[in-house]
Amino acid sequence: MYLAKRMQRLGTETAFEVLARAKQLEREGRDIVHLEIGQPDFDTPQHIKDAACQALADGVTGYGPSAGDPELREAVAEHISSSRGFPVDPSEVVIVPGAKPIIYWGITACVDEGDEVIYPNPGFPIYESMINFVGAKPVPIPLRQQNDFRLDPQELISLVTPKTRMIIINSPQNPTGGVLEMEDLEAIAEVAIKNDIIVMSDEPYEAILYEGKHYSIAALPGMKERTILLDCFSKTFAMTGWRLGYGVCPREVADAIAKLETNCVSCTTVFVQKAGIAALKGPKDECAAMVAEFKRRRDVIVDGLNQIRGFNCLRPKGAFYVFPDITGTGIDSRTLAKRILEEAGVAVLSGTAFGEYGDGHLRLSYANSVENIQEALRRIGDLLN
Repeated sequence: MYLAKRMQRLGTETAFEVLARAKQLEREGRDIVHLEIGQPDFDTPQHIKDAACQALADGVTGYGPSAGDPELREAVAEHISSSRGFPVDPSEVVIVPGAKPIIYWGITACVDEGDEVIYPNPGFPIYESMINFVGAKPVPIPLRQQNDFRLDPQELISLVTPKTRMIIINSPQNPTGGVLEMEDLEAIAEVAIKNDIIVMSDEPYEAILYEGKHYSIAALPGMKERTILLDCFSKTFAMTGWRLGYGVCPREVADAIAKLETNCVSCTTVFVQKAGIAALKGPKDECAAMVAEFKRRRDVIVDGLNQIRGFNCLRPKGAFYVFPDITGTGIDSRTLAKRILEEAGVAVLSGTAFGEYGDGHLRLSYANSVENIQEALRRIGDLLN
């Protein structure tokens, strides 16, 4: 069977490959602690599940508008207006199955072959994959531990060329847990406005912030009309498998993404959208409790990793990942990640799964119980100490 050449440019997400290997080891009788997958270990709040069940009982099972349920688009517009501090009209909202479609369809709609896209590295691997897939040139901007995994504005300026079409930012960030400060966003906005560049702002961890305040670049003067903001229900509401996300962007971009959605999936699952309405309009107590628990786990894992020979781990300000520097072990990232899984029974990811500048690091998700995190730390410590 012949595959199109473009398939050779398509990347993947290594977390799922490591998860598959970990599951295989479990089938062989091994006990594995899972710190590889970026998924809250909490259940979806009951009122959200009830809303989906009620929608099914009411027969909400047919097609819906490609751009999304009007009530959910209105709820998202209200939520973003309130949480991000800039006015949003429902026509500027498009509902999609998860956050990844906004990355794919947003790049597809706005970036031509031969254009350049600046993206964070280490960063979510789907950015580079999609940039390559559409025939554009990925231009990585390094995120370094010595700068708290924030980008360097002067380095960003040096990467901009007449072909730069888009800048992708992610804060709080996967895989580092780093958070962009207001001065960073202002510098990015200045570059974008001066050079007529679109910004894709990936914000699914907006509510999982342990200190400070979340700022969205779209709220800065002159940026709403050139920003594609994407968010989802997966992290904040523990709804990863529900596949529900959205983009907030200029109306012409929202319409283009909806057209791509019509061609690809027709619409986002309609009864799931009813659950999304309940999530945005309902109580947030369980979400707040989840974030408080993540903060407790963060402190446990950071303190524990810094006791292991060769590890140097920052205390992240957001998301639920740590990205320790492991160069002090004298073992490269890929080899160490493999040894920790095969010999210690702990599934982690090599920093290189998130790009070349992730070398010398591991990513560990602390979306697991304190007891399991402590057991993982003991096993890694026994292996290296």
